[in-house]
Amino acid sequence: MFLFKQQQSAAADKNGNDNSALLAVKFKTTEKTVFCKSLSEYIASSYAEPPEAYRDDLRVLDELREAATAALDVNANVLKRNIRYYGQLSFILSKFPADINVKFTWYNAFDSDSTVTCQDLYFERASVLFNIGAIYSQLACRESRNDKDSLNRAFGYFQNAAGVFSYLQSNVVSECRTQLTTDLSSYMLTTLENLMLCQAQECVWHRSVLSHMKDANVARVATQVAEFYDLAIESGSHGSLSNTIPAYWPDNFKAKKLYFYAEAQYRKAQDCLANSQYGEEVARMQAAQEFCNQTNELVTYDQRWSKHIRAAVVDMTRAQMEQVSINRTRAERDNDVIYLDPVPSSLSLATISPYKLAQSKAPEIVENPGKFLGEEELGPPLFKGLVPFVIHQAASLYEDRKDQLVSNDLINSLDELTANCESALNSLNLPNALEAIKKPIGLPPNILVGADEIRSEGGYLGIKRLLDNAIAANNTAAGLLDTAEDALNKEAHEDLRIKQGASAGSARAKRKQSGELTNTLRSEIAKYRGIVGKAHDSDAVIKGQVDTWSKFFALLGSPREEIERQVPSTTANPITDPHHSQIIQRLQQYLDEVSIMRRERLKSIDKLKRIALEDDVTPALNEEMQRLAAQSSTPILKFELHQFEEVFSQQLDKYTSWRKYIAEEREAQSELLDSIREANQAFIVARSNHPLLQQRDKALSNLETAIKRYREASFNLHDGSRFYASLEGELLKLREGCLDFAMARHMDALELIGVGQGEHPIDLSQAPDQDNQQQQQPTNLVWDPTMPLKYTSPR
Repeated sequence: MFLFKQQQSAAADKNGNDNSALLAVKFKTTEKTVFCKSLSEYIASSYAEPPEAYRDDLRVLDELREAATAALDVNANVLKRNIRYYGQLSFILSKFPADINVKFTWYNAFDSDSTVTCQDLYFERASVLFNIGAIYSQLACRESRNDKDSLNRAFGYFQNAAGVFSYLQSNVVSECRTQLTTDLSSYMLTTLENLMLCQAQECVWHRSVLSHMKDANVARVATQVAEFYDLAIESGSHGSLSNTIPAYWPDNFKAKKLYFYAEAQYRKAQDCLANSQYGEEVARMQAAQEFCNQTNELVTYDQRWSKHIRAAVVDMTRAQMEQVSINRTRAERDNDVIYLDPVPSSLSLATISPYKLAQSKAPEIVENPGKFLGEEELGPPLFKGLVPFVIHQAASLYEDRKDQLVSNDLINSLDELTANCESALNSLNLPNALEAIKKPIGLPPNILVGADEIRSEGGYLGIKRLLDNAIAANNTAAGLLDTAEDALNKEAHEDLRIKQGASAGSARAKRKQSGELTNTLRSEIAKYRGIVGKAHDSDAVIKGQVDTWSKFFALLGSPREEIERQVPSTTANPITDPHHSQIIQRLQQYLDEVSIMRRERLKSIDKLKRIALEDDVTPALNEEMQRLAAQSSTPILKFELHQFEEVFSQQLDKYTSWRKYIAEEREAQSELLDSIREANQAFIVARSNHPLLQQRDKALSNLETAIKRYREASFNLHDGSRFYASLEGELLKLREGCLDFAMARHMDALELIGVGQGEHPIDLSQAPDQDNQQQQQPTNLVWDPTMPLKYTSPR
């Protein structure tokens, strides 16, 4: 912290300066934080560089923070250490993201109970800069008011403090990415700037008095002091600062404003006396007396109740009141007795124009710290060799755009062309139809591969076994649902019999009905019945498909020789006409061109992927960064991603030729497919008159369809097997839940009708009504000797 939190009270006396008529700004305080561990991990993970290469920089950065935030006194060295840390923070913000994994805790300078903890380098820099402004204010307050050199130094310090708070508000705080303490709010920083300008101008007034400047000029300087205090009162009275601004500041502001308005009128009166303007002198003295009276009311009330106004200010106002009172009495007496000059009204007096000398002047090292990197003030820049974070962001953005262009636009377009070509050939049954002509004996490769696949899965028997398992699993699922529902139905029937004949208000009558308790279970049963029903319908569709194609499945599961024997074939070329042979040769030539086109296209895609893989934009980004840096007067640069748009465009230009290549491929493929369609039509006409070939084509087409149907059925049945396995587990849980519920209700029923443990079970459907039994018992319980004795048989 600037002062660590535990050191704050020890330094309060040194920083408070309570006996001064001037106000100093307190430091923001912080907790100890180290950069080394978090920055090392970030360098290793995000920059892929060895953190050991920056060990010294990490150590120095931690030392800079420690030195800047651990001071117990205020002097020029403390100011230098804070400025050095601030400058290095400004530079490393161009190397690391602001939300680096380092936590900073800072307390409100005016409310130690208010604190903010966040991972934000901008917040850290803003807090350090706040303390730089506070240091300037405290250095100014420590200067003597009795000699010109001290006043000149104080004047400079206050102007620097005002400049720092102004720069903090307009350029630094806005970059913070977290909620700030109120001491960094816009209103508070404006109030601090105004206060520093008040006191800088006040130093000018002190110097003017010591230099015996003309009274008229002193009056103008004093007027400007009062106006500055008026601005401080206005900004400091904002409601958001009620719990932030020190309680004693507003009253001191008001007292000082009235003091300097009185001072301005008093000095102007003295100037009037020197220029023989006796009537105006009296009016000015009276105006000064009025301001002194207002000040006296404020001070008297303050001294009686709050005692916010500092003793030095109270002494100033009392001395002023005495001086003004004496001179007003003299001026009135002299004018009444000697000069008899008309006394103008206070409203008619000319306004004293202010003479503003104090200005907000942030030190150049604060506004442009990069200019001093490498110099004695800030030292060599830390992490100079580390590539700025924005370069990594720009490289990542370029990779996204390149991937979008190469993968989604270029390669997808080429793949789409190939898919369209394959779809067009499939619609023409090519090259299968041509292979059937060129190889009338044997089977096409796609048929052989499909048959081998079916044979490996067990052929027709294999698919039939999967189908039977699915049907059995469906029946099992339905049985589980039946069992669950039967248990609920029996329990509901039992519940009805229990309630039959029960008298109102009895336990049996009050027993909850089954329907109220089984809604959820019955809803689950209904839901799963729907699922099982849909699965049954799907199984039926697959069964119909398997039954329809069963003969083909059986044939495809046979040895190759058997399949070949079943497919019609010829031992000689069915087309002997030279014209027909030419047609076949032309169609084959076009199909060969398609194969060549596909191979070349795959090579082009591989080449494009290789180019994209080797396309590293980082050198170009670094070159652009160096160019921008060369144009800047400071090494602390705030790069934005939009500054690299031209680099992105230039890098992506290398892929422009690929768009032209795709357009050429699209046109060439379209022409080639048109030629294939024309040749295929001639081919169809040429073979349309040969019945054996037609039979062979039909047989091969059926086998292809059968292979597709087998694959579909196999996939669906395997998927169904997994579905039924999962479903069975869920249904078992549901069935057990229903059985458990029924058993629990059954036991409850037994208790209601009075059957204890160990007794024979009773058929609850025949359970007697206890209330009716009590009514049927005889009322005469006296033994009748005429009645024969009856004994029950033992159980």
